[in-house]
Amino acid sequence: MAAGIPPAFVVIIAGMVAALHIGKIPPAIPVLRDALGISLVEAGFLLSMVQMAGMLGGVFIGLAADGFGLRRSVLLGQGVLATASLAGAWASQPGELLALRAVEGFGFLLCVLPVPSLIRQLVPPSRLALHLGLWGTYMATGSSLVLAGGPLLMGAIGWQGLWVALAGVSAAVAGWLFVRVPSDRLRRAAIARATSAPASAPAAARAQWRARLRATLGSAGPWRVAITFSVYSSQWLAVIGFLPAIYAQAGLSGQLSGLLTAFACLANVTGNVAAGRLLHRGVCARHLLYAGFLAMAATAFVAFSPLAAEVPVARYLAVVLFSAIGGLIPATLFALAVHVAPDENTVSTTVGWMQQCSSAGQFLGPPLVAWVAGAVGGWQWTWVITGLASLVGLVLSSRMRYQRG
Repeated sequence: MAAGIPPAFVVIIAGMVAALHIGKIPPAIPVLRDALGISLVEAGFLLSMVQMAGMLGGVFIGLAADGFGLRRSVLLGQGVLATASLAGAWASQPGELLALRAVEGFGFLLCVLPVPSLIRQLVPPSRLALHLGLWGTYMATGSSLVLAGGPLLMGAIGWQGLWVALAGVSAAVAGWLFVRVPSDRLRRAAIARATSAPASAPAAARAQWRARLRATLGSAGPWRVAITFSVYSSQWLAVIGFLPAIYAQAGLSGQLSGLLTAFACLANVTGNVAAGRLLHRGVCARHLLYAGFLAMAATAFVAFSPLAAEVPVARYLAVVLFSAIGGLIPATLFALAVHVAPDENTVSTTVGWMQQCSSAGQFLGPPLVAWVAGAVGGWQWTWVITGLASLVGLVLSSRMRYQRG
């Protein structure tokens, strides 16, 4: 390849750009409620509607990407994101924006599900762990960037301008990826030359996908890690996603609330990185899950209980710890997925099933929290919803087994 940013980093950046579209709604909620008359529950669905595609077919999109082509899938996903975001700038009704968020969710999955396999083909085995570790930060990084910069941009060009700008970023990164990342055909040929094996078309993989799917969904382990992922993701998005709206109600400026939310979101990276290092050192996965869920339950109580209403700094620090220590959970579950998959050929299918259940949790969690907040006239009972989710996670975690290979 020509000198420049390596192709593996280009696809990681493409994932971060896809995450920009996920993270653009939280800082825009106060503006959208004024501009389009969006209710609190509708705002909850705007947060979660992007997960619709993952909830309904994440595992199938993951299976199909191998047959369609990994680079093609990422390119198509960026095209879908660019088109839906551009169309969203002209939305005049909440229903239109909700429908386009569902389309964006489809584009998001097309972008991110193939990336781990794509990275594996683009880097030598000795550097794979490093690159996959960087990939693990794509969501928090992309979301944090738009949470921090979104209010500033909306102040200058409006929410429609932000939607158009992000459409342009997706289009630009798609062009960059097209130029810098080898095509699927060229990568297969290069791998065949390096391994002295015939270049294999994806036909065999397509023929086996039904068997992989049956094996995955017929085993208890993938279900356990997937449901555990869903109860984690549902409460994390519900809390982090509504922070800008909560801070706006408290009288903070959009820029300040965006920065505070961005920092809380970025704190999640520390937990993910720490979990990987602790698992490598032999710490029990169950103990990490216990720590994550117990910390999320305790910190949500401090953040939302009326008992801490007069100590805003303590409430914010509790949210940061909620995100940071909760970050132990997803990294641990991805490590567990490798071990609970029925065999080595179903690891990606197991991860796809985790993504599907995670999307379901993110789809249902924010509207439920918003409905409770609307019913009781405030956010003071949020900790009850998140606490129940953590309790389910603790019960499921007690059945987890992990042995370091």
